Amino acid sequence: MKTHLAIDFGGTRSRAALFDDELRLLRRAETSSKVEEGMDAGLKRLIDLGKSVIEPGSKPASIGIAAPGPLDAETGVIFRALTLPAWPDVPLAKTISGAFDNLPTFLQNDADLGALAEYHLGAGQGADPLIYLTISTGLGGGAIINGQLFTGWRSHAIEPGHMRFSLPDGSHRRWEQLVSGTALGDWARHRLRATDSPSSLRDLPHVDGSAVGAAALAGDALALDIVAQAGRWLGLGLLNLLHLFNPAAIVIGGSASKLGDLLLDPARAIIRQHILHDDFYDDGLIRPAAFAEDICLVGAALHAKLQLDGGASRSRL
Repeated sequence: MKTHLAIDFGGTRSRAALFDDELRLLRRAETSSKVEEGMDAGLKRLIDLGKSVIEPGSKPASIGIAAPGPLDAETGVIFRALTLPAWPDVPLAKTISGAFDNLPTFLQNDADLGALAEYHLGAGQGADPLIYLTISTGLGGGAIINGQLFTGWRSHAIEPGHMRFSLPDGSHRRWEQLVSGTALGDWARHRLRATDSPSSLRDLPHVDGSAVGAAALAGDALALDIVAQAGRWLGLGLLNLLHLFNPAAIVIGGSASKLGDLLLDPARAIIRQHILHDDFYDDGLIRPAAFAEDICLVGAALHAKLQLDGGASRSRL
């Protein structure tokens, strides 16, 4: 039976899974990345994780790797990843391939692989162009155009979290500083310091995005207002993407997407208020992702299978 090994390498958690040729999950494992221990130890940990899902004596047909960017998919190197501050240029694909008898190995940005998974197997099936956004600690994204993953000139598209917005005080912020889980925590701590508004968040030793989300879902007024504020900034960014790409769907995943309409309704209101023409938008265009935390594993396995089946040389070692 032909199988594909998928590895999702993150700054906090890393996951590995074995899929059959029909992309059915066979085995899965995960561990803490512990990137603070250094590159050599981290890569060994990742290799051991991958080997743990492969039965002794068997050999996958390919390896797909989802990784944080910026990266060079063609050479398989991660460079200047914000989640790996103490790691120099990381020859991830070459190292992983060498540890598995030089199997064909394909590296791609994790959010790009999320887009691929949702387009072929998830909430974005048949939607072309498709924009995928993952909103969690930061804000990443990917795009499918004419049925193909769009990666840009040097494989660095799409980085929507780095779009810039002007605030009323004249400062400029990246989109992910306004919308992400990290942003929710930042907004909340600022409001708790600057106001005396009652909130269950005041009882917590540390207020982060997860805490704000839980409080909002429980009906906390301050948390709900913060989520709505982030939703309005989300709407402005989505408005730019709609006018730029005129997509058939925007699929939203990541941990912040669990907030559902608490986050999306303010975004939809901003879009309806400012959209250039009704043809750019309808109520079914913004969709929740079909896959949860394993989306990058699915995307990595799918990418490796497509590259292997198509004989493509790009991003292969």
